[in-house]
Amino acid sequence: MRGNFDRSLKTNTTSFQEIPLVDLGPLIDGSDPAKVAKEIGEICENVGFLYVKNHGVPTALIQSAYAMSKAFFALPMEEKLKLNIADSGPTLRGYVPMYTENADPANTRDFKECFDFGKHEEEVSPFFGPNPHPEKLPRFREVFDAYHDAMMALARKLISAIAISLGLPADYFEKLQRHPITIQRLSYYPPQTGEITLGEIGTGAHTDYGFLTILSQDSIGGLQVQNREGEWVSAPPVEDAFIVNIGDLVQTFTNDRYVATVHRVINVSGNERYSIPFFIDLDYEAVVEVVPTCVSQAKPPKYEPYVCGEYKYQKFLDTYTHLKQREMA
Repeated sequence: MRGNFDRSLKTNTTSFQEIPLVDLGPLIDGSDPAKVAKEIGEICENVGFLYVKNHGVPTALIQSAYAMSKAFFALPMEEKLKLNIADSGPTLRGYVPMYTENADPANTRDFKECFDFGKHEEEVSPFFGPNPHPEKLPRFREVFDAYHDAMMALARKLISAIAISLGLPADYFEKLQRHPITIQRLSYYPPQTGEITLGEIGTGAHTDYGFLTILSQDSIGGLQVQNREGEWVSAPPVEDAFIVNIGDLVQTFTNDRYVATVHRVINVSGNERYSIPFFIDLDYEAVVEVVPTCVSQAKPPKYEPYVCGEYKYQKFLDTYTHLKQREMA
């Protein structure tokens, strides 16, 4: 995890008005991408999180994704365990049971279940390969192939805007994302009741490991983001909007000009919470290094170059219990 930050449960419950809502229309239709890129760049410098509307993803597809996600998590445990991520080998795809992934392992057990997949491929390699899918839900693959495609299209638009905001060509990062690592995740958070301590919350405090995250959350809430003053503030759902945040790779590329923001989930609503985050990184072998527009004589590179896939796998070793056990065996 990045930096030193307050991991307490104290929360500023004011609405998330200080995180802007960006209209992506001029980026999506190509009428004024520079305007949107400027807005996104300023937000990445100061906040690291933003809401986006007019994103072009059909509401019906999002609703289908939630219906299928709820159906999956409602399956009997024996059905879900047939798809256990621990049995997926290097693809690292499938069902993530309660407590088997911990985003902040030194402090917290994650009180959640997940299901991870990506672009379906026959060839197996780290983070790539065939997607497992539940036999009891015949439309599961169809719905989430379509959802993953929609997220990829939106992510490429957003990444082009980030490039423009840095004074780079719009396609600057494309050469590093010809075959990118992606994780399409389904998340389920049971409600927490009684005394809640840091030792067990929905998702522990962390920054995202990759380039960009696009999150759809239901109406329940529970996402909290740490502002630059170290306060935890809630990030309530906004109708017809996604939440977008940058990850560790962008912080490296920009030499800390854009900073990956620490966040966590605590579901105290009394209701079940569902969310659907999409994570995009780079190609496995792509090298992450500071871009030319973010270095100068006064601001030399703070980071040595590193390989995207190797960095991500090390993060997985830190957070997945089954990988830790294999390393120790």
